[in-house]
Amino acid sequence: MTSEIIPIGSDHAGFTLKAKIIELLKNHGFVPQDEGCYDESSVHYPQIGKRVASLVAENRVKRGILICGTGIGMSITANRFKGVRGTLCHDESTASMAREHNDSNLLVLGARVLSEDLALKIVQTWLDTPFAGGRHQDRLNMIEEN
Repeated sequence: MTSEIIPIGSDHAGFTLKAKIIELLKNHGFVPQDEGCYDESSVHYPQIGKRVASLVAENRVKRGILICGTGIGMSITANRFKGVRGTLCHDESTASMAREHNDSNLLVLGARVLSEDLALKIVQTWLDTPFAGGRHQDRLNMIEEN
C-alpha cells in the first residue's frame, strides 16, 4: 500500500465520476486530495485545472487527475504548465502507453464520454503502469527543451 497524495479535480460534469475515483484511490492506499468542485453547480474548469496542474508542476506531488465533460478543456489547461504531461485517455491502452512511453503525470478524463466502469479501469491502469525510460526519456527531454 502507498500513501502517495494524488490531487484530483473536476468541473460540474465530472463531479460524480470524481467521487468514484476518490473511492478507488482510497481503496488502493492513495491519499486523494480533492481540489474541487464540491457539488454539481456550474464552475469554470480552468480554475480547478490550474490548481491541480500547479501542484504537479511545482513538484509538490508526483501526479494528479483532472475530469471535465470531454477532458479536452482540462487537457489544454494542464499542459500549459512546464513539466506537466497531461494525457487525455479514452481506454486502458492509451492509459498504459501514456505512462509507459510518456511518463504521464496528470491523467485527464472525459466524464461525458466514458462509462464509469471504463473510467475506473483507465485510472487503475494509469496508476499501475511504470515509465519505461530509455529512448522514451530522450524524447521527454526533447519536449522540455526551450
